Amino acid sequence: MTSAPHIALDSAAPAAVDGRHIRALTFQSVRMEYLRRVFGELGLAAASSRALVIGSGRGVLARGLARLGFEVVAADPSPAATALALDADDGQDVTYLTAPAEELGFPDGSFDLVYCADTLEITERPAVVLAEAARVLRPGGAFVYDTVNRTLVSRLIYLGAFQAFPGTRIMPRGRYAARRLRRPAELAEALGRAGLTAKGVTGFKPRDVRSLVRATRGRRRGTLTDDQLPGLVDMVLEPEGDPLVTYLGYGVRRA
Repeated sequence: MTSAPHIALDSAAPAAVDGRHIRALTFQSVRMEYLRRVFGELGLAAASSRALVIGSGRGVLARGLARLGFEVVAADPSPAATALALDADDGQDVTYLTAPAEELGFPDGSFDLVYCADTLEITERPAVVLAEAARVLRPGGAFVYDTVNRTLVSRLIYLGAFQAFPGTRIMPRGRYAARRLRRPAELAEALGRAGLTAKGVTGFKPRDVRSLVRATRGRRRGTLTDDQLPGLVDMVLEPEGDPLVTYLGYGVRRA
């Protein structure tokens, strides 16, 4: 009988299944595609600009931004994640540090871009997170985020498949809860209260949901590696209609 895989976030153990890192890898292509669209809409140039990634994990997104020319700070509440990010550093202009999203420790207006990853769907204090992000963002700067909608389908995937069902579980139980999944309209209101003008959202999803099932099952069995998953899952933007599960959005810091 095959033993169940070891599920552990921010773990360097070769056999560990780290759902955080899996999400970072599989989301990377749509995150970067969406960011390029935002940069075009706002006329934000990477050269001479500073970016902060909140919830940076092992630094996948931070290094992607650095390759575009940003000076990047990658902040994560987990010391283990920060250590893994430092181990993965490839010489890009990225500073890695451990800091909670609610208390980042930077002066007001320090960044031109703040990206909030792997945070809004797990925090109990979204208002505090958004206020702190807005505080460190310069007036006119961009706040970009991705998160999970609160729908029947998102509950089946995030509360069921990803953290409860034996064959597809990649997260520790309790990481996600229905009360922490937030609809786009709710986040737009919360952005407004934090001093950010919401500019809309775009859903994203696997090109074929069956590939997501194959990827999670293969990773659990050890027949697939983390690096093989992005190509198999193949996330794509879905700009039309209401986001069914995951979505990206952005806002602009008011003066």
